Amino acid sequence: MSWAVVYSRALAGMAAPLVEVEAHLANGLPAFSIVGLPDTEVKESRDRVRAAIIQSGFDFPAKKITVNLAPADLPKESGRFDLPIAIGILAASGQIDGTNLHQYELAGELGLSGQIRPIRGAIAMAEAARQHQRSFILPSDNAFQTALLPDAHVYGADTLLAVAAHLNQDQPLSPVDVQHIQQPDETNYPDMADVRGQQTARLALEIAAAGGHSILMSGPPGTGKSMLAQRLPGILPPLTAKELVSVWSLQSLLPHGQQKYRLNRPFRSPHHSTSAVALVGGGSDPRPGEISLAHHGILFLDELPEFDRKVLEVLREPLESGEIHISRAARQATYPAEFQLIAAMNPCPCGYLGHPVKPCRCTPEAITRYRDKISGPLLDRIDLIIEVPSLPASDLLQQANGENSSSIRERVRTARSRQYQRQGKINAQLSNRELDDIARITPEAKQTLASVMEKLSLSARSFHRILRIARTLADMNDIHDVEASHILRAISFRRAL
Repeated sequence: MSWAVVYSRALAGMAAPLVEVEAHLANGLPAFSIVGLPDTEVKESRDRVRAAIIQSGFDFPAKKITVNLAPADLPKESGRFDLPIAIGILAASGQIDGTNLHQYELAGELGLSGQIRPIRGAIAMAEAARQHQRSFILPSDNAFQTALLPDAHVYGADTLLAVAAHLNQDQPLSPVDVQHIQQPDETNYPDMADVRGQQTARLALEIAAAGGHSILMSGPPGTGKSMLAQRLPGILPPLTAKELVSVWSLQSLLPHGQQKYRLNRPFRSPHHSTSAVALVGGGSDPRPGEISLAHHGILFLDELPEFDRKVLEVLREPLESGEIHISRAARQATYPAEFQLIAAMNPCPCGYLGHPVKPCRCTPEAITRYRDKISGPLLDRIDLIIEVPSLPASDLLQQANGENSSSIRERVRTARSRQYQRQGKINAQLSNRELDDIARITPEAKQTLASVMEKLSLSARSFHRILRIARTLADMNDIHDVEASHILRAISFRRAL
């Protein structure tokens, strides 16, 4: 046999398109060429593969070797094709049994000693292999990531020799066991009981958690805005099995040293010097940014006006669609971005506008420039806009006796279960058409909302934002219809800056 085909996977965003690694051996002067739109990393695999084959005790064929990565118009990057290329050469030269190769997909970077090193995107590739009913062989360091996938046949291998022994049926590899998801230790979260006062902000945070709403907190420095934001994960329900697979899939796309596989909901807090590319994602080979890494979790932007306005504007599309689309000259990628935006800001550059004791030193022009850094369309997409006032010394000196996170979390979980039973998703994810059908607003509430819309000149987007918050308030109180009191309460949580 002088020809063999090995199946592998490329990466295109969250997708893992199939790649057929064809190895052909022909007579002639010894040569080793790789075709099929490989990048530099793939071209360099020739030296890694040659050394790994020899160090594993096999003979490297002294023939003209051509490796084709099909389809030819799909860009191929990274060292994940080392293992399938090596196996293809060994099968084409008859050194291993290639009769069962059609049952497997392989991916892994080879060291010069034949060791298999970890790769990016293992979960996406294993899921694609599962859908095509093939077994997947990958590095052992990546194997635990795929343990969340039900019905996936995954094998972890440490060396090229171990893969060859498995294919020859001499020493089969052990399949990865599917793991049951353990709930995260809820005691590791910061507790809401530590927060003194700020009852309005606490209620707004509970509403945001119950309906998945975005929230902007404005107040002087040191009033507890960051403290409140850091406690939001502790009152959210744990990730479901499907959500955890999606979160881990995004983590697997990062470079190996940056991957963090946790059971907790993501909490991303980028610095205000973050660029638009870091927030959205991108690069010549598009990688997920902070927005996507906060998928099914929280994106906390502290000191919101300090971010560059162009950076903030990229939030507008994913806040509406729950996805982020990255287009480059040669590649495009789409990443999920269903995140909760939690933002905090000072009321003015010095921070003390409206403070009961400290005077504000800012001019009206400076205050206007500061607030204008946040555009109207972006503010229109934020559900809850609240003030976090400075607390008097008497409140700070009192012992913290607020409600703890576990009690709030149970109410949030109950409210969300009502939403899932009624519509299969949380209120923040309802489309405008779904909201019109599901909101169940009373005639009195309609009249109240129409009156407020006309008086405040609110946009159609603000109308639906208010209706979503009102629907969440009704769910929190286990009330079937949205009443006028819910509308008025929802409007009170959308104060103008």
